[in-house]
Amino acid sequence: MTPDVMPNPDTPTDRRKGYRSHSPAERAAYGKAARKKTPRVALAHFSATSDRVDPIGLLEEQAQNRLPALIPIRYGRMAASPFAFFRGAALPMVSDLSTLPNSGLHVQLCGDAHLMNFGAFGTPERRLVFDINDFDETSVGPFEWDVMRLCASVAVASRERGDDTATTEQAVLATASSYRAEMAKYAGMSTLDVWYSRFDVEVFLKQITKDLKPSRAQGINTSAVKKMRSRDSVKAAEQNTEMVDGLPRFISNPPLQIRGTETGLSGVSTQLGTLIDELHGRASIYRRTLSPERRHLFDEYRIVDVAMRVVGVGSVGTRCYILLLIGRDANDPLILQVKEANKSVLERYSVKSPFAHPGERVVIGQKLTQSASDLFLGWTDGHPPEGGTRSFYIRQFRDWKGSVEYADLQVPAFTYYVRTCAWAIAKAHARSGDQIAISAYVGSGNAFDRAMLSFALDYADQTVTDHAALIAAIDAGRIEARAGI
Repeated sequence: MTPDVMPNPDTPTDRRKGYRSHSPAERAAYGKAARKKTPRVALAHFSATSDRVDPIGLLEEQAQNRLPALIPIRYGRMAASPFAFFRGAALPMVSDLSTLPNSGLHVQLCGDAHLMNFGAFGTPERRLVFDINDFDETSVGPFEWDVMRLCASVAVASRERGDDTATTEQAVLATASSYRAEMAKYAGMSTLDVWYSRFDVEVFLKQITKDLKPSRAQGINTSAVKKMRSRDSVKAAEQNTEMVDGLPRFISNPPLQIRGTETGLSGVSTQLGTLIDELHGRASIYRRTLSPERRHLFDEYRIVDVAMRVVGVGSVGTRCYILLLIGRDANDPLILQVKEANKSVLERYSVKSPFAHPGERVVIGQKLTQSASDLFLGWTDGHPPEGGTRSFYIRQFRDWKGSVEYADLQVPAFTYYVRTCAWAIAKAHARSGDQIAISAYVGSGNAFDRAMLSFALDYADQTVTDHAALIAAIDAGRIEARAGI
């Protein structure tokens, strides 16, 4: 079989099976052949055409499947700045990317690879690692879509930080070159070494301390790590609960957090008894998605309260709950997040997910691409009070989770951060796709880097235009927005 016609089935796993009988040289040849079919320069530009799908219309379309009372909060958050708009506009961007040529080299994409969807968290072995931390949109598609979204987010964020043009361009180039360099390393690794690869935050701190003066590593230091390690269920319970009749109960803070036993906004409350039956019953879908030892661990806890909670920017309006569980006593809390899962924005424009259950898509996509995953990660169905059946995935609400405040970083630390995000994307793609073919496609020179820079600058300009369109739609009364929530 020649490299030009090597199989490219619908999922990365199936495609790997097709490549299994091919040598590294043949896989590299396939990547170079893809480069001839879609030159890297073909990825370098974006310009809105007259028939471009209206991005505000796409956001309105998404809103139809969300809780109406919360949609104004989403628009209010997106209206805050171009980067805030970018965070919530994964669907419009995928719509735009689908109009461009693509490499045809498929991986399990993050699907929403912007700067705020990376961070630190604790592994089951109690190590603090850095990785992608949002998988709501994960699905299969061309590898460069993640890189293009990440690079564009760097350009938008850098401008918003007040960086000059040269600094912004260097940050984007650092992102693209880091992805390319890391993918080259993965192309030379053994299969197990690729799978075991992870980014230990303590190791990172030693490296950044070695390479940067402490004053230039602002925001990435031991005090920040100490703060991340304190962000667990005990701390979350201290901040979000109160004692009632000897048991902890969630504090109500409408509209951002509403207890399930209260009515705060129409259509956002849920029934505690029903949720307990669905999650802790022996026939529970969720329990069956856990391995036997983790099922045993989950059964050590009992659910005592539930609340609706608004999170993020892009997720506002989806049904999201937090569960309060206790183990041996009231001083042994565990808080789980139950988050609605819908079809990925990628599925309309790329490959249909092989998973019928959207929650399973999120969980399997996360396990496939992330170095280590949450002990309680699983999926289930639920029946919200407005009727029907909804799909959800479940994870710990906080488990040493922490993010980097990119806006506060000095330029050298910001560059370190964007390079680290690019590493995480490269690692995810190497685990789920063909790292040899991808490395051959991006090449060893800077052609890919320059293409990503050109695209990122174009799309940063487009984001400013789209953000202005959102503001205009709010001002015209087309959509309602609630700012500052």
